[in-house]
Amino acid sequence: MSSSDRNVMARARKTATGLALPLLLVVGLSGCVEPLYGSRIGGGSIVPEMQAIKVEPIPDRIGHYLENELIFALNGTGSSPTPKYRLVVNVHERLSTPIVNTVTGEAQAGDVNVDVDYRLVPIAGSNEPIASGNVTNFVVYDRSSQRLSNVRAARDAEIRNAKVLADQIRTRIAAALATRGS
Repeated sequence: MSSSDRNVMARARKTATGLALPLLLVVGLSGCVEPLYGSRIGGGSIVPEMQAIKVEPIPDRIGHYLENELIFALNGTGSSPTPKYRLVVNVHERLSTPIVNTVTGEAQAGDVNVDVDYRLVPIAGSNEPIASGNVTNFVVYDRSSQRLSNVRAARDAEIRNAKVLADQIRTRIAAALATRGS
């Protein structure tokens, strides 16, 4: 066997070893992962717990969008099970125009920054939160010289923000309920 053949064989062994290690890790850790929305290892599912969350009314237009997105994200079935939990949400919205045309003095872009504080508390029993936290998102939109298109673009940015924030809150609440062992 020539030295080039030995080098090729050594590289092949090294590559096979390099591929085998991650594969062994994946196979070894596969039993540690539990699906969030499927059946849990101990039995049961997180879905009925998520559907039993009552979203408290959220003021303002962005609150309206966020409330609707949360109701759909948490339940989405149209059914109204007896609520076990209350979701209390506080929204703080900031609008700004970071890019201004120096010639015309008009804003060329705007952004909608939204900070949301949330608390999930049981309806019965203590008022100790099961899950709480803060989520933040911002969306940038283009502005033009037409006022109506600017208003609509800002509203679309609020709707996009509401969808992203509702998804983040839903995921965090689901994780908290899943680890709670309800």
